[in-house]
Amino acid sequence: MTGRATRRSWFIWLAAVTVYLLAVFHRTSFGVAGLQAADRFGVGAAALGTFTVLQVGVYAAMQIPTGVLVDRYGPRRVLTGAVFFLGLGQILLAVADSYPLGLLARAVVGFGDALTFVSILRLIAAHFPGRQYALLAALTGAIGYVGNLAATLPLGLLLDGPGWTPTFLAVGLVTALYTAVVALRVEDIPRGLPEPVREKVHPKVLGRQVADAWRTPGTRLGFWVHFSTMFAPNVLTMLWGVPFLVQGQGYPKATASSLLIVFVFGSMIGGPVIGGLIGRRPSLRMPLVGWYIGGAAVMWAVLLGWSGTMPVAVLVPVFAFLSLGGPVSMIGFALARDYNPLARVGTATGVVNVGGFVATTISALAVGVLLEWTGGTFRLALLSVIAVLAFGTFRMLVWWRRTRAVLFEAEARGEAIPVQIRRRRWDAEAPLPVSS
Repeated sequence: MTGRATRRSWFIWLAAVTVYLLAVFHRTSFGVAGLQAADRFGVGAAALGTFTVLQVGVYAAMQIPTGVLVDRYGPRRVLTGAVFFLGLGQILLAVADSYPLGLLARAVVGFGDALTFVSILRLIAAHFPGRQYALLAALTGAIGYVGNLAATLPLGLLLDGPGWTPTFLAVGLVTALYTAVVALRVEDIPRGLPEPVREKVHPKVLGRQVADAWRTPGTRLGFWVHFSTMFAPNVLTMLWGVPFLVQGQGYPKATASSLLIVFVFGSMIGGPVIGGLIGRRPSLRMPLVGWYIGGAAVMWAVLLGWSGTMPVAVLVPVFAFLSLGGPVSMIGFALARDYNPLARVGTATGVVNVGGFVATTISALAVGVLLEWTGGTFRLALLSVIAVLAFGTFRMLVWWRRTRAVLFEAEARGEAIPVQIRRRRWDAEAPLPVSS
C-alpha cells in the first residue's frame, strides 16, 4: 500500500491486534496455572512440561502452513479461525478433569495461537504504507505483551479466587465471542481495491520454497538467532517461572506472579527501542545479538549460582535483561527479509519463527525431566537452558560466518548488499555455504 492509512485501516488493525493480545494471554496462562494444573491432573514435573511442549510444538509446526492458509483464504478468515480455536481450547481446559483432555486443550490453544501473528502482519502490509510496517509490527508485539501482563498477577488472583473452572470458562467464552467482531470488522484489503487472486499452492512448489529458504545462509542465520534468543524467557513465562520462584526460591505465589511482570514491561519497552535502533543502523543487528547472548549467559550464571534465596533486588534486573530476548529475536525476521527474494520472504519468515519455539519445546521438556530425576532441584534442572543456549550460539556462529562469506562474494560481484561489513581475520577462511 502507498499513501496514508485511513481511519478504517487503524480500526481494522486494532480489531486484529486484540486477537494477538488474547493469543499471548492464552499462550502464557500456564506460567501461572502450572502449580494448579499439577494438582488438578495429578502429574509431576515431566508431565507438566509436556503441556508447554505440546502447545509450542503445535505452534512451531503450524508456522509455514499458516502462511499458506493466509495466501489461500485471506487473513480475515484465518484470524476468525484463530480466535475461535483459542476460545475453544480454554473452554476445554476449564472442564478437563484428565491429563489427556488437558493436553488436547492446550494443543487446540497452540493451534489457534499459531494462526495469529502472520495474519496480522499480512493485514498491516495491505492496509498501511511500507514506511509504517516496522512500527506497526513493533506495536503489535508490544500490545501482545499486555496479554502476557494479564496472564501473570490478574490471572493468578482469579485462579486463587473463583478457581480453575470458572476462570478458564469465562476467558474461553469471552474469546470465542470475539470471533464475531473479527468476522464483521476485519477486511483483507482497503475498500475500493480489487480482490487479490488466491491461487492454490501445489505441495511440491511449497516444498521447494521451504527448501530454498532453508538453504539460504541468511535464513539459517535468522533461524539460529531466533532459536538462541527467545526461548529462555519463554520457558520462564510460559511454564517454569512461577514453580522456580515458589518451589525453588520460597517466594509466595502472588510475589512470584508479580515478578514475572518484569518480563512483560521489559519486552514492551525493549521491542520498539531495539526495532527502531536496528531499523536506523542494520549493522548493529549481529552485535546486539552477541551482546544479548553474552549478557544472558551471565544472568543465568547468577540465577543458578546464587546461594540461598535470591533477593528481589537481584531478580528484577536479571529478569529485565532476559526479557530482551524476545525483542532481540526479531532480528531473525529482518535477516530473513534481507537475504531472500520478495516472493520467498513469507516462507523464510515462517522458517525463522520455528527456531525459537523449537528451542522452547526442547528446553521446557528437559527442565521437567531433570526435575523428576533430581527430586525437584531447579538449579540442576535449569542447566538444560544453558546447554540449549550454548548449542544455539554455536550454530549461529557457524552460519554467521557463512552469511558473511556470501556478502563478501556479492560485494565482489558489484551487487547491492543489505549490510556493509568489514573483513575480519576470522573471515579469511570462512567456509562457503553448502548448496544442498
